[in-house]
Amino acid sequence: MRSNFTFSTCNQADHGLPTDRCNSPVTIDLKSDGHIHTRFCNHASGEMEDYVRVALAKGLESIIFLAHLEAEIRYFERTWLTGTDFDSFFQEGNRLREKYQGALIINLGVEAGFNPSAVARLREMLARYPWDRVGLSYHFFSDGKRHFNMVSRRRKNMIGLAALGLHRVLSGYFAGLIQAVQKIDGHVLCHIDAVMRHYPHLSFDKSHWRQVEQLLDLVAQKNMGLELNTSGFAIRGEPYPCQRIVTMAVRRNIPLIPGSDAHRPDQVGRYFDRLPEFLAPGSPAQ
Repeated sequence: MRSNFTFSTCNQADHGLPTDRCNSPVTIDLKSDGHIHTRFCNHASGEMEDYVRVALAKGLESIIFLAHLEAEIRYFERTWLTGTDFDSFFQEGNRLREKYQGALIINLGVEAGFNPSAVARLREMLARYPWDRVGLSYHFFSDGKRHFNMVSRRRKNMIGLAALGLHRVLSGYFAGLIQAVQKIDGHVLCHIDAVMRHYPHLSFDKSHWRQVEQLLDLVAQKNMGLELNTSGFAIRGEPYPCQRIVTMAVRRNIPLIPGSDAHRPDQVGRYFDRLPEFLAPGSPAQ
């Protein structure tokens, strides 16, 4: 695998975007996986060291473990870390840093799931640890009584969200991400368009695209990066986000950060080899 590649997005008319200017070339580091989970989140498998070994075997130079953090979520199962889990996460992460020093850069970060009703609590929890990276996401949508997972294929989530109205949920999702970027100090915005990914016929309308524009403007203003989440290749044949959003981000000089969203050790660095083709001018994705 090449260490990095450089591209320029100039075919903006293909995505209904202005063509008045092209972008400066953007370099993406393919030797760094910026989104890896661990068994501590309750829905991933393998020890942290297993992920490290796979990263070394695949020739990566750095990885970032992102531990799931949620605040005041009312859901039937826990898919995030507890305080005790975070202590164990840092203990093991620091042990691995020392053991693999000089062979692999290991960073310890968090994927903070936004909850509009728990901003103060989320800030409090984030302040407890020395994160190398804070990724922002938004997984759980509330109907006022309980939360539904917007990226889940579980039937109870899909039925519950559909009952609330998919347009309403999408609008609320992007509104929540806008609040998250405004209110939480983050480094990267994760899988921006993975929301409702298991509704194959769902599409964004003009109001949603206006929200995406506003969101990316804020990301640029906050000097954040935008994740290229390669888990999307397995689900829809392209990463999260889609090429249109990537183009919009590059026009704003937002850094693009590849992440596998690995939940098993063998998923580390998955599909990174497909990113150059996906981003190349004239590619099928464009």
